[in-house]
Amino acid sequence: MDTATIPAPLKDQLRQILGEAGYSEDVALRRLMSQDIWAAGVTADFVIAPDTVDALQAAVRACHGAGVALHPRGGGMSYTSSFTPDRAGTGILDLSRLNRIVEINAASMYVTAEAGVTWKQLYDALKPLGLRTPFWGPLSGLSSTVGGGVSQNNAFFGAGTYGTTGDSVMGLTIILADGTRVRTGTGATRVGKPFWRSYGPDLTGLFCGDSGAMGIKAEVSFRLVPWPEHEDWASFEFSSRDGCAEAMAAVARENIACEVFGFDPALTRVRLKRASLAADTKTLANVMKAQGSLLKGLQEGAKVALAGRNFMEAESWSLHVIVEGRSKAGVAEDMKRLKTICERHGGKETENSIPKIIRANPFTAPNTILGPEGERWVPVHGIVAMEDGPKMWAALDAYFASITDEMARHRIEHGYLVTTLSTTGYLIEPVFLWPEELLEIHEEFVEPAHLKKLKRHASNPEATEAVKRARRGVIDLFDSFGAAHFQIGRSYPYADILDTASLDLLKSIKALLDPNATINPGALGL
Repeated sequence: MDTATIPAPLKDQLRQILGEAGYSEDVALRRLMSQDIWAAGVTADFVIAPDTVDALQAAVRACHGAGVALHPRGGGMSYTSSFTPDRAGTGILDLSRLNRIVEINAASMYVTAEAGVTWKQLYDALKPLGLRTPFWGPLSGLSSTVGGGVSQNNAFFGAGTYGTTGDSVMGLTIILADGTRVRTGTGATRVGKPFWRSYGPDLTGLFCGDSGAMGIKAEVSFRLVPWPEHEDWASFEFSSRDGCAEAMAAVARENIACEVFGFDPALTRVRLKRASLAADTKTLANVMKAQGSLLKGLQEGAKVALAGRNFMEAESWSLHVIVEGRSKAGVAEDMKRLKTICERHGGKETENSIPKIIRANPFTAPNTILGPEGERWVPVHGIVAMEDGPKMWAALDAYFASITDEMARHRIEHGYLVTTLSTTGYLIEPVFLWPEELLEIHEEFVEPAHLKKLKRHASNPEATEAVKRARRGVIDLFDSFGAAHFQIGRSYPYADILDTASLDLLKSIKALLDPNATINPGALGL
């Protein structure tokens, strides 16, 4: 039901706190904000968008006093119903207007940003200073926010050596369910400089990866590192899944590749169906600009252009690595070691266009949230112990083989993106593509020119239900390996798989911080 039923006194109070720009009952906006790229939730009654931390605090306090629940939303790029309402009578808390970088402290090597700052915005502010955060954003960083990243955790840029979003966080400013403002780490002291996380019990960690269920992120402080002066890239083809899988684990254990990722043949074919990256003049310009010198830029740009879309065999498993460092010699030595490892596992070096392009264009428009033929697209993932990665991949292949007929009947395709998180986490992300009509969120995020080229599909609820069942089967298989998950939301059975004592502790903490369950109720299974 799209009719708003917000109590009149609360409506007046929120309008007074936030102004007309910060409060809306517009049906189209409420529907959009109540969706992620996987599914539409129950349409929220209202959307509030504070533009200061003070306004955020006051609005949360007002909703708490009225007993109205809020669902904090960052960039909206979730695929696990993490922030989408699962009940009527709630509001969406849109944090995108909290978009200021509060402080860049190059002397003490930390940066503080409001929760609505995007990863690209942070990257653009730090890069001219020769600085960055250790983990510096997901592939969706054009839209994804740092607050959302802390709540959900992320994989990608820098994760191969530095781990996930939470591993780079020094401290947080949190608004609790009743509007109380708290800070963590050394930011909580009277002086308040957020330069160190581990001061007493790690309160920062309590709010990392919580799907927004424990408290609302207002500000995030990250540590800084110098931007590496040199980088190199390599790509390898493997004739077998097992060779690629074992090579990836071996590379990750060395802890010298800042990004390690791979694709199976099915996802490679999907990538090759897409418009050629190498034909995009903007992409080529960025590749050349990223090299630092005109000569090297021309050389690398020419390699990408010549490779076109033929730089990877469509029937091979591929592995891509990026190495960075302070010296060219050091990077070369590290890359030599990784190449030896890949060759030992049967890898054949090929043109390195994919990692080169991804590094030169880290945050692109999210057009890939749809398939090359306009299909709906949704991932599901699990993070297993490094030694279990190859076995997990094999088990997933066996599972998909068992549901081949149903997948074919509904024209559902799947592929894998695989990556690593420092030396211990092996992340496998099966991706589904299937013919289905689009949601409003796809119309909002995908570039209009790209969207115009895509085929439109009719409503296909039977196929979507089949995808839902297959995702459930994948999640069950992951959990049999003791997998962890990002953006737990309402898709991964976190509460169901915890031991009793740990779950009781978690529920006690939630009850203390949010006794009336007004902050993202239902997330984490709470």
